[in-house]
Amino acid sequence: MSALPARERPSPGRHAEAEWAQIAAAAPQVAAVMRRYLRQLGTFLAPGSVDAAENALRQLARWMISEAGLAAVGDIRRDDIEDYKVWLAARPRGGGQTITAETHRQRMRTVRQFFERIIEWDWPDTPPRNPVIAWDIPKKPEPLPKFLDDRDAAKLMAAARASADPRDRLVVELLARTGMRAGELAGLDADAVVRIGAGHWLRIPLGKLRNDRYVPLHPELVQLLAAWTAANLEHIRHYKRLVADHRGVLDRHLICRIVRRVGRAAGVPGVHPHRLRHTLATQAINRGMRLEAIAALLGHQKMEMTLIYAKIANRVVADEYAAVSAKIDALYGQPPALPADYETTGMARLRRETHARMLGNGLCTRPAELDCRMESACETCAYFRTGTEFLPILTRQRDHARDHGQTDRAALFDGLIQRTAATERS
Repeated sequence: MSALPARERPSPGRHAEAEWAQIAAAAPQVAAVMRRYLRQLGTFLAPGSVDAAENALRQLARWMISEAGLAAVGDIRRDDIEDYKVWLAARPRGGGQTITAETHRQRMRTVRQFFERIIEWDWPDTPPRNPVIAWDIPKKPEPLPKFLDDRDAAKLMAAARASADPRDRLVVELLARTGMRAGELAGLDADAVVRIGAGHWLRIPLGKLRNDRYVPLHPELVQLLAAWTAANLEHIRHYKRLVADHRGVLDRHLICRIVRRVGRAAGVPGVHPHRLRHTLATQAINRGMRLEAIAALLGHQKMEMTLIYAKIANRVVADEYAAVSAKIDALYGQPPALPADYETTGMARLRRETHARMLGNGLCTRPAELDCRMESACETCAYFRTGTEFLPILTRQRDHARDHGQTDRAALFDGLIQRTAATERS
């Protein structure tokens, strides 16, 4: 039906330009609209995102011409997209397999955004409505992040410190102690270490989410970076990168190889840079670090990105389970009849009073007597309000914090009690 190659073999550079030339010869309007759209994307998206969109649209154009006989973007209708979905899902890749679910999802999402934007921008010769609906995009699974437990994390750090190559230790410790992404580590500027007040901080460059941030440096990292800089000052100045030596600078692939090599030496398989990022977040939340602080440390733009770690380190589930384990053990060792006091006081209170502990996006079902290191998150929110009717509860929370040696929480509730009492007197 056209001069386009039957087999799709997307690649950048000359091959892509040759394909666009073939598309333009067979369907000039399609090529013109899509390439104009890609130029627009270049004004607000990162180059890598534009390249991914270009690949997806080039594939769509090939299908339009070779499979559907469509010569204009405005000719695409809903039934065409249904055919395209089936065709896309069957595309081959290496090893004789079809494309991955993630590739399928990314391509369909890109195509939907393409139609959504050109219709919104009121471009001529567009479909009357977006032919791609939300249900066309396969739902993305949400597995929990994989992380190293404390034992494996300690083994990895020991192997990094024992390495004969100082760059290995620097890379692993920077990733493990700051939670940086591999690309962020590769892009650290020569002057990334700064002193703010009495501490040293690391300026993380614009990365995946296009946001700049500072993270505090552990004293051992400060010493490690000082020794590295002294030994490689000439190379750091030459390349204008903090992690540079006589071998040059790092890139993400080299960083991955370093981490894998250290992981093999430690006897910890499957280690990669992002797993160290997940490990730091999990270690932090397990030891009481607030979600807002973890989000700032990792450079998350939305709290939803950070809340996934709360699912890993769910202290509420652990505490609830510990509270009833003895009752369950007793049940298993006796005839099948529940003990009279099977419903504990805390469980009964939970059943009666969950309506009084509503959160912005659901319910907190933690019994009042169970400790929660995240309990003070709401009280520090700008939207939090309390009154005299809550003084008994605030007092119990303050006393609970004191009993458990949580001085910060105790001080927080003390302040709330004092302000509430002052409001009542006035």
